[in-house]
Amino acid sequence: MAGRCKRDRGKERFWRHTFRQWRRSGLSVREYCAEHELAEALFYAWRRVIAERDQESAQVAAARRVRCEKSAGKDAPTFVPLRVIDASSPAAFEVVLERGRVVRVLRGFDADTLRQLLALLEEERSC
Repeated sequence: MAGRCKRDRGKERFWRHTFRQWRRSGLSVREYCAEHELAEALFYAWRRVIAERDQESAQVAAARRVRCEKSAGKDAPTFVPLRVIDASSPAAFEVVLERGRVVRVLRGFDADTLRQLLALLEEERSC
């Protein structure tokens, strides 16, 4: 954040606390400032600063979530529904994939599930 002053965390805490107290008080800004000997202009200025900081933080957090979701989408495994079948029954056929993986397909297999599984196994990972 070039060109901005260094944040004073103590002042920010003070004003956040002040705004919480003001909201709970039910008083107008003018009444609250008069009662607590605060300058109205300072109150409004800090309220704007805090709102901008909160908005900026929310945007940064949203951008992080999007990046995480995108990267998780790339790296996260995709699962296809499978049914466990008695392993002692003989396979109808075997599919040997490029990277040496072997898929044994039993009689009565579901073609759509097999297509999904083969596509997933053949997918290139760019890590």
